[in-house]
Amino acid sequence: MNYPLASSTWDEKELNAIQEVIKSDMFTMSKKVAEFEKDFAKFVGSKYAVMTSSGSTANLIATAALFYTKKPKLKRGDEVIVPAVSWSTTYYPLYQYGLKLKFVDIDLHTLNYDLQALKSAITDKTKMIMIVNLLGNPNDFDAIKEMIKDKNIILLEDNCESMGAEYKGKQAGTFGIMGTFSTFFSHHMATMEGGFVVTDDEELYHILLCLRAHGWTRNLPKENKICNKSDNWFEESFNFVLPGYNVRPVEMSGAIGIEQLKKLPTFLKHRRENAKLFKELFGNHPDFIMQEEIGSSSWFGFSLIIKENSKIQRKDIIEILEKNNIEYRPIATGDFTQNPVIKYFDYEIFGELKNAKYLDKHGFFVGNHQFSIKEQIENLHKLIG
Repeated sequence: MNYPLASSTWDEKELNAIQEVIKSDMFTMSKKVAEFEKDFAKFVGSKYAVMTSSGSTANLIATAALFYTKKPKLKRGDEVIVPAVSWSTTYYPLYQYGLKLKFVDIDLHTLNYDLQALKSAITDKTKMIMIVNLLGNPNDFDAIKEMIKDKNIILLEDNCESMGAEYKGKQAGTFGIMGTFSTFFSHHMATMEGGFVVTDDEELYHILLCLRAHGWTRNLPKENKICNKSDNWFEESFNFVLPGYNVRPVEMSGAIGIEQLKKLPTFLKHRRENAKLFKELFGNHPDFIMQEEIGSSSWFGFSLIIKENSKIQRKDIIEILEKNNIEYRPIATGDFTQNPVIKYFDYEIFGELKNAKYLDKHGFFVGNHQFSIKEQIENLHKLIG
C-alpha cells in the first residue's frame, strides 16, 4: 500500500482549461489570471489578490512592497521577528532586503510561535513580526494582536502551507497587512506553479502589481497610488518606476486555478475528515506528539514528534516508513538556524530555541490528501502505533 506525500488534484476540467488557453494562443499572464485573482480574493475575503509565479515570489514582492510605500513601512536594518521553523523562502526576502532577523522558538504542540517566547522577544526595536501558519495550522491571532496592541508593529503573514485555514471564522492569510499563499503541486490546490499576495491596502496592491512585472506602469490603473500615469499607451509601455522583478504567473496557471478553486471546499472537507481519524489514532499516543489545532486547520500534512520520554528513535521509525512505501519529510526545514546559509544573514537568536532544536532531531511529517486516506492512516498506525 502506497502512502505518498501528495497527489494530483487535477481531472478533465483542468486539462480542458489548459486546452482553452492553447486554443487562445495567449500564454502569458492575461484574462484567466485576472479572473482567478478576483475569485481568490472573494474566497479569502480580501479586497485585492495578486497572483505570482510561486509562493516564494509572493513572499519576495510582499516584503519588497513595504519599502516602496510613500511613507516606507520598513527600512534596511529594521528588526523582524521570525519563527525558527519555516520554509527557507520565508526568510530569504527579509535577508535580501537588509532586514535583521530575530529567530524565536516554536511550540512543540502547535508548531507555530511559542507565545511566551514571542512576547518576551518583542522590544522597541521590533518593526515587524512574520507570522507563519505551519502545516495548515493558523496562529493564535488574538494573543499576538494583544501583544502588540500599543505598538507600531507590522504583521506579515506567510500562509503558503495553510490555504483554507480559519481562525474564528476568518481566513488565515488575512490577519496581517498582507498574506501570501502557494499553489504548488503538493499544496491544497495546484496550478503547476503559483502563489498569491492578498491585501486590503490599495497602495500596497498597486505596488505589488508594479513589482510583479518589471517595476513598470503598464499594469497599473490610470488612477493609482504610485505615479501619475498618462493616457499615452506608447509612453507607458516601458515606463519603469520601481525596481521590480518578473514573477508573473503564466495564463495556464490562472485557467487551472479557476477550476481548482471551485473544488477547494471539497478538498478541505476531505483533509479535515482525514485529520479527524488521524487525531483519534495519534492524538493521545504514548510515543508521539501530533500537531494541536488552533482554530480550524486546513491540515497540510500530519506531523509526529517523538516524545522526550519515549524509547523509540526516529531512524527506526523512518526505516519502517521506507519499507512500507510511506513518504515522509522533515517538518519544514527543521530548526532553520542550523542550515549553513545562515552565515549570510544579519540575525539574532532569541533564547535557546529548545523546541526547534528538539523538533529538528525528533520530528517528521506524512502527507494528507484531498480524498479519503483512511486505509493509509490506519496502516500507518498499525505499523508505528
